[in-house]
Amino acid sequence: MAEGGTGTLNKVREQTLHNPATNRLKEELEDYVEARLDLMLEGVGRRLGEGARKLTETHLGPGALTTAVTKGGKMLLQHAPAGEVLTSTVSHAKDALMDKTKDLTQKRHEKPSDGGAGKGLTIIEDIDVGVPLREAYNQWTQFTEFERFAKGVVNVEQEDEITTHWEVKIAKASRRWRGIVTEQVPDERIAWTSEGAKGTTKGVVTFHPLAENLTKVLLVLEYYPKGVVEKVGGLLRAQGRRARLDLKLFRTFVMMRGEATGAWRGEIREGEVVRGHEEAERAEDQHEDEGEEEEEPEEPEEPEASAEEDEEEDEEDEEKGGETDDRYDEPEEEAAESRQRRR
Repeated sequence: MAEGGTGTLNKVREQTLHNPATNRLKEELEDYVEARLDLMLEGVGRRLGEGARKLTETHLGPGALTTAVTKGGKMLLQHAPAGEVLTSTVSHAKDALMDKTKDLTQKRHEKPSDGGAGKGLTIIEDIDVGVPLREAYNQWTQFTEFERFAKGVVNVEQEDEITTHWEVKIAKASRRWRGIVTEQVPDERIAWTSEGAKGTTKGVVTFHPLAENLTKVLLVLEYYPKGVVEKVGGLLRAQGRRARLDLKLFRTFVMMRGEATGAWRGEIREGEVVRGHEEAERAEDQHEDEGEEEEEPEEPEEPEASAEEDEEEDEEDEEKGGETDDRYDEPEEEAAESRQRRR
């Protein structure tokens, strides 16, 4: 009885496998599973792009990401529907997913062609300050005053016109770096670079007059973090929030004073001082004096008559006067003659 039942089941299985309807159902089911997997892979691919970037920025290599994908592939195999065709489809999808992950991680670990320090964080912030352009610029040149208003700045030492040393406290950790001014044009822009153990920075700040007592300050930073804490801070945009806060504190400090605490009016090009502070001030004073002279109107001078011209005018007057006297004398002579005739 058991043997007969087994034989019947085998016959049914053979008939089912060779049945065209069964083959059609099998193909449709395979197409359905592949379509669902394609949709899943498309979404996972986008997440992998973001995940690979975040993982590489926190010093996790492609091995960790590949391991995670391998585990995901195993889970796909475990939860996949039974059947040889479906299992092979899911396995192929897992392999394709792993290959894509490796490509993403390799691209993320490639160094820039220009030999840079890797992917950096770009920060762009601006603020309007209610002081004249000159006052806003002058205050920014006073690097040692930043500890009076900037958050976390503990100490700033100025070595020379282009070199400064900064000590900043971030949370409970201290950071130190060396800053170099690469370009400085009075009332226009200041550019610098900084190098520290936990990151490097390239920055530029420009000043734009909006009105007589209103100036726009534009800050652009390129930050290249090195430490794990700094990289995590970059993902959370902590540096951008700190830059925005420092700009607000700068505005409060200079506006409450109404004027800068000092000034350095020199000029720096390509990391070298091309004009010192005193020389720049003398040039500015001279330029102001020349402008005042041009604005003052000159009174027209009356030409002085020469001695010769005066003599000529006197002679002409005498001649005219003599002629006039003669004309007046003639009637008197005629009158005298007429009186003699009457007698």
